[in-house]
Amino acid sequence: MCFDFDALPPELPADLALPPIAGGAGAERLELTSADGTRFMAALAQAPEPHAPAVAILPDVRGLYPFYVALAERFAEAGHPAVAIDYFGRTAGLGERGEDFDWTSHVAQTQPELIRADMAAAIDALRERAGATSFAAVGFCFGGSQAFLAAAAETPDLAGVVGFYGRLTSARPNMPSPKDHAAATRRPVLGLFGGADESIPQEDVDAYERGLQAAGVPHELVVYPGAPHSFFDRAYEQHAEACADAWRRVLGFLDGLPG
Repeated sequence: MCFDFDALPPELPADLALPPIAGGAGAERLELTSADGTRFMAALAQAPEPHAPAVAILPDVRGLYPFYVALAERFAEAGHPAVAIDYFGRTAGLGERGEDFDWTSHVAQTQPELIRADMAAAIDALRERAGATSFAAVGFCFGGSQAFLAAAAETPDLAGVVGFYGRLTSARPNMPSPKDHAAATRRPVLGLFGGADESIPQEDVDAYERGLQAAGVPHELVVYPGAPHSFFDRAYEQHAEACADAWRRVLGFLDGLPG
């Protein structure tokens, strides 16, 4: 897993946050329906002063848990309506899950095309509830890999994708490796990686960048020296500078996407 169960995302740099959501409403818990009829959990945060694009958040291997609900709220504070989704409606059903949730067996049953179908349902929710017309995906770890794969697939609603420490090589036979599909990428990519993350070697980042260059799409891959996997965590005070820089790059990337 990426974060502790009670982890929280870094706060937005003070100059980037909009006024808090009126009444402190925070994210709304939803049950959404995917194209195959699967019901799954999501959390949607409205922005007080919305602007494009809205954000679909793809969590790490644990699915929808408190970190990503809070992250949706942080994006909303920056003006981007956001919805975080759960991956496990097909295998674990609905409802809150505790720290003891056995995510490993459920992750093994996920399929990229079904994750993209769930993301499409989340985008529909942003369209209907927030009036959004432009969308980006922001993923973490497993979700970062899924964001990179979505950028190379038939996902017409996406204007661009961001991947935080998404592994670029897959060990699963039914899960493609993003670096092997990079040359098919169709939309802008921002990748953020930790230089001390042994699960994503620099040679994988370099290979992914060569594929993106071959695709001819706008992209930026940033490696933070000394930062570990999952550095984007409020508890990592020693990486606060990297977290603040990551926030600025993500929001700058979003603002640069077509509305």
